[in-house]
Amino acid sequence: MASLQFTKVAHSNRNSFADLAVTRRATPPTRSTRVGFKVLASKSETEPDLSVCVNGFQMPNPFVIGSGPPGTNYTVMKRAFDEGWGAVIAKTVSLDAAKVINVTPRYARLRAGASGSAKGQIIGWENIELISDRPLETMLKEFKQLKEEYPDRILIASIMEEYNKAGWEELIDRVEQTGIDAIEVNFSCPHGMPERKMGMAMGQDCALLEEVCGWINAKATVPVWAKMTPNITDITVPARVALSTGCEGIAAINTIQSVMGISLDTLRPEPCVEGYSTPGGYSCKAVHPIALAKVMSIAQMMKSEFNKKDYSLSGIGGVETGGDAAEFVLLGANTVQVCTGVMMHGYGLVKKLCAELKDFMKKHNFKTIEDFRGASLPYFTTHTELVRRQKEAIRQRKAVKKGLDSDKDWTGDGFVKETESMISN
Repeated sequence: MASLQFTKVAHSNRNSFADLAVTRRATPPTRSTRVGFKVLASKSETEPDLSVCVNGFQMPNPFVIGSGPPGTNYTVMKRAFDEGWGAVIAKTVSLDAAKVINVTPRYARLRAGASGSAKGQIIGWENIELISDRPLETMLKEFKQLKEEYPDRILIASIMEEYNKAGWEELIDRVEQTGIDAIEVNFSCPHGMPERKMGMAMGQDCALLEEVCGWINAKATVPVWAKMTPNITDITVPARVALSTGCEGIAAINTIQSVMGISLDTLRPEPCVEGYSTPGGYSCKAVHPIALAKVMSIAQMMKSEFNKKDYSLSGIGGVETGGDAAEFVLLGANTVQVCTGVMMHGYGLVKKLCAELKDFMKKHNFKTIEDFRGASLPYFTTHTELVRRQKEAIRQRKAVKKGLDSDKDWTGDGFVKETESMISN
């Protein structure tokens, strides 16, 4: 097992980890700088290095607790750090938690197999859960406590607010005072409070998004990630807006708006609350291919339009194995978030993820995450280009003659080779 030693890495304009006075750019997109912690590991030459550097801070591995129930209070976030997660994103907070009222039941599952048998594998998970219903003061106190107890670990605050500049500025100021390392902005929750222009309602409106991102990035002194909704025609459009207005990173995807199903016994929708339901957010294994496509599109856009190393991409969607994570990294993700997977398998899942990712890296002789990050992106193209490539490949195969069409094609000079061309073994 690697022995870890944490060393503070000082960046240009911060004197200590607790000092939040980081100079942000006056006009986007000049990048901000900050203090991170570098992890030095003593390990054998054959052991892959899972550590990643993201927006100026170092993580021991790319696995991040995604915003949601796994980051809802001090106890569970502490558990995540103790188990070895690379970073934790807390459950989304807003200024007035009194407006947030959750219901129960608020989850529903989809199983593989005939008629959704209870023995079938869980492949889909819907939730109608809202953001944190705990008082902001309580969450802030716990953020501060976590940073005091784990100063070398990365804690990210997820925030969401109404269309109100002063509200955003106050929320940013208050979460930053706790010592958090970065901010993820929830522009993507697919359910709850759209009438207040929160979550997905803001992420789908690029004019609104541009204005709010401007407020956020003018105020924030730590890196900002914009969490994108997949419930949009072209996810690269809002992602481009977020980066152009100063965000340091993109996180994708949040859950997909869904109706889990209708009970054929009661004729009521699931999850059923007093006989009624509401569309919710779909996650788990079934969304993984959709998430890969969205991340691929964003990564291609970022590579062509924002080709700088200090922009980051965090992949989210259906991660339960190291192979699932490797696919996101191969498409350009710097980090990989897990939320539903933790709810199903527990915080110890990170050990399995790390072990399986290392096995993948050993198989291909990759020493670091950067060795294969984005390696699969060049192999995506248009359907028109696929047709052209296949025609060319067929032409080339025909050019290499395989056998004879007729007895008249035999020649004296090439008789032996012509004979061999028609032997099957």
